Formats: sequence, structure tokens, C-alpha cells
Amino acid sequence: MIPLLGCSLIALTVIIERALFWVREDLRRNPALVDEVLTTCRSGDWEAVRRAVAGSRDFVVRILVSGILHREFSMTKAMETAAADEMQRMRRYLTVLDTMITVAPLLGIFGTVLGIISSFDLLGQSGIEDPRAVTGGIAQALITTASGLGIAILSVFPYNYFNARAESAALAIEKYATSLEIVYGKLEQKQVVSGGEVA
Repeated sequence: MIPLLGCSLIALTVIIERALFWVREDLRRNPALVDEVLTTCRSGDWEAVRRAVAGSRDFVVRILVSGILHREFSMTKAMETAAADEMQRMRRYLTVLDTMITVAPLLGIFGTVLGIISSFDLLGQSGIEDPRAVTGGIAQALITTASGLGIAILSVFPYNYFNARAESAALAIEKYATSLEIVYGKLEQKQVVSGGEVA
């Protein structure tokens, strides 16, 4: 039961940490600013973009700004790198939670097997004159399996939720990054056309 207690504490710590993380991210989100950045980029006013995003902690804005800063070299690669960093931050500790979901039931079954071995050993020593000692030992041994399953069941729901949030964030990043690439592509075409007309 001591290893199971450790698993439950680790799982609970990760769940609380990830829940607080997503609450903070929700408070930092600013979809209106993201739309404003894309609108400002259409005119190519990069200084206005810089002023607009100053102090923003929205992860989508950070990725777009990374692309804008490296627009002369490789906007796409810059945004991909920034997005990878953000996704790593969003999925942090989820492997730990996944491990607890897998390990807790196995530890529970292991504890039950050890308890049953001990009960049958007692049966071999005392014979069948005292069956209650054996059945009581088996019932006690099954507590570890129930505990392990309980930890896994209660951990799998937040684990799936946090994964879903990360996937949703990835889709939002892809959507806005693609929009910025399209806007910048059109802006470059305009500059090429206007340059040709001047020539």
C-alpha cells in the first residue's frame, strides 16, 4: 500500500499542477489580440504589431511573433520551433501521469498476489480448521487491487482532459500560423507587383 500511496500522491500533484497551468493559460488567452495581429500584418506595419503584442502572454501570440521576427529567413520554421516548445510545455508531466495510470493497477495486483501467497502459506500451516484466517487474509489482499484500480480510474479522466486541451491548442496554433503565412504571402506578392509597376 505504501507504493500505491506514493502513486496516488504523484498523480494528484500532477493533476493539480496541470489544472493550475491550464487555468493560467485560459486567463492569458487573448483571441481579439491574435485577430488584431493578423489584421495589422495585412498592411505590413510591423512596428504596430510590436506595440500591440507588448506584454502579451498568449501562447498563440508568442508563436506568431516568433514567425514575424524571422519573416525574412523562414517564418514557417520559426513558428514550428516555437509551437514545438509550447506543445512540450503543455504536455509536461503527462508521461508521469500516464505511468501512474499504468503502474498503480499492476502494483495493486502484485500486492494481492503477495497477500494470497501469504494466506495460502497460513492455510498450509494451520490446515482448514481456521478458514476465516485465510479468507480474511485474501479479502485484505484484494484491497491493494481495488486501491490500484481506483487510482488509475480517477487519474485517467484528467489525463484525457489535459491531452484534449493540448490537442485543441495545437489546432489553434496551426490555424493561426497558417493564417499568418497566407497574409504574409499575399503581402509579399503585393510588394513584388508594386515593385514591378515602379520599374
